[in-house]
Amino acid sequence: MTHEVTNQPPPHAGSNAWRDDPLLVQLSEEFSPVVRKDLDSAGRFAMSAEAQDLARLANSELPRLRTHDRHGRRIDVVEFHPAYHALMRRSVATGLQSSVWENGEAETGRRHQVRAVRFYMMAQLESPHLKSITTTSAALAALMASPKLFREWAPRATTRKYDPAQKPPVEKTGLTIGMALTEKQGGSDAEGHSTRAERAENGFFRLTGHKWFVSAPMSDAFLMLAQAPEGPSCFLVPRILSTGQANGLRIQRLKEKLGDRSGATAELEFAGAIAERVGAPGAGQKTIMDMVTLTRLDSALSSAAIMRAALAEAVHHARHRRIQGHKLIDKPVMLRVLADLALEVAATTALAFRLARSFDRAADDRAEAAFARAMTPVIKYWVCKICPTVVCEAMECLGGGGYVDDGPMARLFRDSAANAMWEGPGNVAAIESLRVLRQSPGLFSEVMGIVEHDLGPGGKGTVGVLRAALEVAQSDEGSARILTEQLALSTAAAELKRLGAGRIADAFIETRLAGQWRTTYGMLDSRHDARLIVDTLYPETA
Repeated sequence: MTHEVTNQPPPHAGSNAWRDDPLLVQLSEEFSPVVRKDLDSAGRFAMSAEAQDLARLANSELPRLRTHDRHGRRIDVVEFHPAYHALMRRSVATGLQSSVWENGEAETGRRHQVRAVRFYMMAQLESPHLKSITTTSAALAALMASPKLFREWAPRATTRKYDPAQKPPVEKTGLTIGMALTEKQGGSDAEGHSTRAERAENGFFRLTGHKWFVSAPMSDAFLMLAQAPEGPSCFLVPRILSTGQANGLRIQRLKEKLGDRSGATAELEFAGAIAERVGAPGAGQKTIMDMVTLTRLDSALSSAAIMRAALAEAVHHARHRRIQGHKLIDKPVMLRVLADLALEVAATTALAFRLARSFDRAADDRAEAAFARAMTPVIKYWVCKICPTVVCEAMECLGGGGYVDDGPMARLFRDSAANAMWEGPGNVAAIESLRVLRQSPGLFSEVMGIVEHDLGPGGKGTVGVLRAALEVAQSDEGSARILTEQLALSTAAAELKRLGAGRIADAFIETRLAGQWRTTYGMLDSRHDARLIVDTLYPETA
C-alpha cells in the first residue's frame, strides 16, 4: 500500500509527432499525399514506446573505445549499443542523409522542407545520432567541388542502407562521411590549423596532424582542413583504405561530454594519412561553406525539435498532474509559463522551416537566395542559443521528476547546449552575419523586403528598427549579437504572420518585439489567451 502510485501522468507515448503537431501539419500541407502518408508513419514511430526505449538505451549504454585487439594490434574501433545502430538504421532508411540528393518526383521542389519534417521528428526522439546523418548529407555538398570524388562517394552515401561494418568503402552497401575540422590550438580559426598536407604519388596527399573534436569517428571518411603550400585546403580522408588497411587515423580518446552521449566524439592523431584534395588548392574554407550551411540548418532544426519535445513533456505532465484539487495546467501561473514557452517553440520551429524553404527556392528566386545566405547564421544563432533556457524551464514544470534520468527531460537538457557550439558558437555566427552584411548589404535589403511584406502594415516600425540596427552594425562589431537577435525575432514574427498564426503571432510580436526586457518565461499578461495558445499548439490527445 505504501507504493501505490497516484497523481502521476501516464507514459507520454502512443501519440503521433506529426499528426498531433498542428504547426507541423500546416507546414506539410502542400506536400504530396505520398509524402504526407510517410510522415504520418514516421510520426507514429517517433512517439512509440519502442522508439523511446531505443533512445533511452542509446544514451544509457554509452559508446566504448577499443584501441587494440586481444593480440595487441591497433584497431581503433568505437563500439555502440545495438539501440544506437537501430536508430541509425531507421534514419538512413528514411532518407535523412540522402533525400535532398535524390530525384524522387514526390518531393520535387520541396526536398529540404520534406526532409526537415522527418529530421525534426527524429530529433525529438533522439538527436545525437543525427550528427552522423547531418555530416554525411552535408559533406556531399562539399564533394561537389570535385566531381570525380562526388561520383565515387555519392552513390554509396545515398543508398538508404546503413552498414556499420569495418570494411573498405568499395565493399560496403552504404557509407557515412564525417567532419574533422577543429584542432586544440585553433578552434574555429582555420588559419591557425597545424595539420599539414604533403604531396604524394598519383595526385594523392599525406596528412600529418591532429583533430580535437571529431563527431561520428566511425565514419567511412572525413573531410579535413590542412595546411598545403597554397594555404588551408580541404581533403577527403578515408578511414579504411581500399586494400583493407587502416589509414593511420588513431583515436586517442573519446570525449566525456555533457550531452550528445549516444554519439561518440573523438580526438584523432595521424601521420601520413592518405587523402585526396577537395576543391581548389588553398580554398579550404570556401570549399566547406556549402557543407557548413547545411549543418547549420540541421542545428536549428534539431534545437527546435529538442524544445518541442521538452515542452510536449511539460504540457503532458501539467494536464495530468493535480495540485490542491485542480489540474496543474489550470493554475494561471503555470498556464502562462507553458503558453510563453509555446510561443518560443512555435517561432523557432517556423523560422527553421522558413530557412529550409529558402534552400528549396534559392535557385529560382533571388530574394530566397538572399534569405538563405544572409539568414542561415542568424537563425542558427538564435534558435540554438535559446534552446537550453527553454528546455530548463520546461524541465522545471515537472519538478524533481524532470531532473532525474528516468525520463527523457534530463537527457533533452543535456543535449540542448550542443548545437549552439557546433559549427560556430554564438560569437562566430553573429560575426559572420556582420561579415555578410558588410560584403553584400544588398542581401539584407532583400530580407527587409520579405519581413516588411509578411508583417504587413503593422510591421513598419519593426523594419525601421532593423534598418537602424544594420546601420549601427556597419561600424560597431560589438553590436553583432544585438543585430543578429533582432533579425531573428523579426523574421520569426514575419513567418508566424505569413502562416496565419493570428493571436499566437500577435502575442509573440507584442512580447518579443514591443515588450520590455525579459529574463524568464511566464511574462504574458491577461490580454493574451494562454489557454488558446497551449491548446492550439499542443492539442490534447486521447
